[in-house]
Amino acid sequence: MKPVRLILSLCIILALAVASYAGAMSYFRGEEQRRAEGRLSLYRSTVTAEIERFSHLTYVLARDPFVMEVARAKRSQGSAAAALNLRLKTFADAAGLDAIYLMRPDGETIATSNADQANSFIGQNYAFRPYFNTALEGAQGRFYGIGSTTGLPGYFIADPVTDRRDNLIGVIAVKLDVSKLEARWRDAGEQVMLVNADGVVLLASDQTWRYRVLSPLRPEQANRIASSRQFADQSLPELDWQVLDDQRARIGRDERLHLTASDLPQGWVLHYFASEERAQFRALLLTGAMMLLAALLLVLTQQRRAQRIGAALKRSKDEEAQLRVANERLAIEIDERRTAERRLKRTQDELGRASRLAALGQLAASVTHELGQPIAAMRNHLAAAEITAGAEAKGRALPRIASLVDRMEGITRQLKFFARHDPQPFAEVDLRNALAAAVELLRPNLDQHGISLALDQPQAPVCIRANQLRIEQVLTNLLRNAVDAVEGGDSPQISVALGSELGTGWLTVRDNGHGLGAATLKDLQEPFVTTRESGRGMGLGLAISASIVAEHEGTLEAQNLPEGGALFRVEIPLSPDTQQEPNDE
Repeated sequence: MKPVRLILSLCIILALAVASYAGAMSYFRGEEQRRAEGRLSLYRSTVTAEIERFSHLTYVLARDPFVMEVARAKRSQGSAAAALNLRLKTFADAAGLDAIYLMRPDGETIATSNADQANSFIGQNYAFRPYFNTALEGAQGRFYGIGSTTGLPGYFIADPVTDRRDNLIGVIAVKLDVSKLEARWRDAGEQVMLVNADGVVLLASDQTWRYRVLSPLRPEQANRIASSRQFADQSLPELDWQVLDDQRARIGRDERLHLTASDLPQGWVLHYFASEERAQFRALLLTGAMMLLAALLLVLTQQRRAQRIGAALKRSKDEEAQLRVANERLAIEIDERRTAERRLKRTQDELGRASRLAALGQLAASVTHELGQPIAAMRNHLAAAEITAGAEAKGRALPRIASLVDRMEGITRQLKFFARHDPQPFAEVDLRNALAAAVELLRPNLDQHGISLALDQPQAPVCIRANQLRIEQVLTNLLRNAVDAVEGGDSPQISVALGSELGTGWLTVRDNGHGLGAATLKDLQEPFVTTRESGRGMGLGLAISASIVAEHEGTLEAQNLPEGGALFRVEIPLSPDTQQEPNDE
């Protein structure tokens, strides 16, 4: 195909793709909008039903003889008030209400369903609440706010209590917990918020939206909210959102379909946000299908063109076949050569590593031999100095020198691993016992740094054919690395799990520390390579552990976790004499 014709074909396909995506997106967005309208209608009905289902309860309670008897009394009657408290508690528990309480005309609470609780309403005065003042005027009062006594939000409904001559003798009120609406929205994976007439978010599926304002409050609104103590000490900051065109809004960094329902009691508005990801995916899928169809048409066109010129190329058929065979042979030879080069590279790496470990073993033997006697002499001199030294030296200098000698002994102990060539006897080892020994060894470190350790292990033994001390050394190195990784972090945690499957015993060590960084397990298995800061380790732990695991015909794997931290996994074949069911994590 000529370049001009190819460019023209690509431009046509691109234009067709853009037009297809635009049309499909418009259609599927309309479907998402209709779906969102249905969900919004459902949630509007739910909100209305939730706040209206007890709207008649206060009217009925205001005419209850027990309520009227206590309200008529000029002072609290002990037995009558106590009986009413019990009666209101029974009603509240049966109806699932937060509280039912009776107030005098001056606002003082004289009976309540929570009289037996520490935050009882008895003696509290709620004359400042709008629902109380509305009830004093003879109408039903309604109000949403944070409780001044309990500190918990709720929806309040109140009705006046009158005697037989219609004289006001008190106000009966109920408090509903409507926060469960938020839980339903979150469980459904929806983005919904309920806003009052002042633009304050009362309920929201995202708790960070609650008690924020959609736009700055006017002075008179702020004063009215403060005088009624509607939101206690909430600062009511502005919500990070913006209404866009075409029924869309930006909330935070996300753009969403935005629908509202304003036919709710008290001027409330329900906002519903819907993602367009599904519409975008379906539009892209349809566009891809159309582009594939266009590409197929283009291929068919080229095929027909190729058939027209096939006759002219028929004379070179034999030569082309021979060339194809030669190319195939050449491709096979290239693949074989690349395979041989990869094998050679692996062999060279293994030889290099073996050479380095052999050199390290010789160096370790020499270093440990040469340093053993001086270190022992230094420890003897320190013991003698502690007997004869003064208080200041015992308190400061000698402990520091002793710590340095301990560190030198620890280094030589690690180096001895590479200098030791004597075979270790193998026996049947229960991984659970080896893990218990390693945990017990590191328990002081865990307690010192406040590290949480979680163990997940089966009830049945997980037996492998191994040398127990060597396996304990591997587990101790892995746990010590995890302790160093999480030390100084927030909420340091280490979790260890072990089990068996398909004839293999396994153990994993997971932490929430700094992870492996850019290093790979192959890098960390090299001696003296470490991710710790200077002075915190020699980088021999994983080299030793990898060698021990290899001696047991096992594998050691490591990876960074997406949420942070690292995961190490050890797999060692089970003992041939062990017959057990596989254990899951």
